Amino acid sequence: MDARFLRAVGAATAVYGLAVAARPEYLARPSGLTDGFGEVAQETATSLRPVGLRDAAIGTAMLLAPTGPALATATAARIASDFGDALLLGATLPPWRRAPAVAVSVGWGALSVIGLLRAPGGKTSGTPAPRRRRGH
Repeated sequence: MDARFLRAVGAATAVYGLAVAARPEYLARPSGLTDGFGEVAQETATSLRPVGLRDAAIGTAMLLAPTGPALATATAARIASDFGDALLLGATLPPWRRAPAVAVSVGWGALSVIGLLRAPGGKTSGTPAPRRRRGH
């Protein structure tokens, strides 16, 4: 597990989540959840704010959790949320908005998966270190 990488993902997620909670249009507009004038209905904003708060909470947990099982659990919650978002958005958004929204959700989930699989310092777990030849 690359804790430093996961904490960076957590920090970015927390900041974005707080931004969406404060300004739901940051999520609504790219997702196509606006009216014909590009405005976000009050009902839509109300529905998106908890998503922002969820992301802020999980991102903060990733940022502050001790390295080990606690960080892995916070990261698993992040992955489940991102892949869950991808499934729901892919099933419900208008066709022209699906691919970008799903790609963003899967991308964020994939970053967390990478962080879990990487060894500290950026090497993927399970990858042997290069062998050094004597005398070189």
